[in-house]
Amino acid sequence: MPTYISLLNFTDQGIKTIKESTDRLAKAKELAKAAGGEIKAFYLAMGQYDAVIISEAPSDQAFAAALLTIGSAGAVRTQTLRVFPENEYKDIIGSLP
Repeated sequence: MPTYISLLNFTDQGIKTIKESTDRLAKAKELAKAAGGEIKAFYLAMGQYDAVIISEAPSDQAFAAALLTIGSAGAVRTQTLRVFPENEYKDIIGSLP
């Protein structure tokens, strides 16, 4: 299953309602599960980003739909990386000419 790292920043709305963020995270986990995926890890972060989420989803399309649904709530903005775990990395490198 594809793996993703999402870098999150709270919007003004998101920080004003920060006490609701644990409920929003629970809803995001439910959304991921309903889409056939899973939020594997959540981290509150210090620095350029406010949080980091590591997720899996059955496809890029399913994950994009989930992110758009989460983003449309207005509490966070995301930047997402499609990443490849070590075994997939080795397969990719092994397939090079």
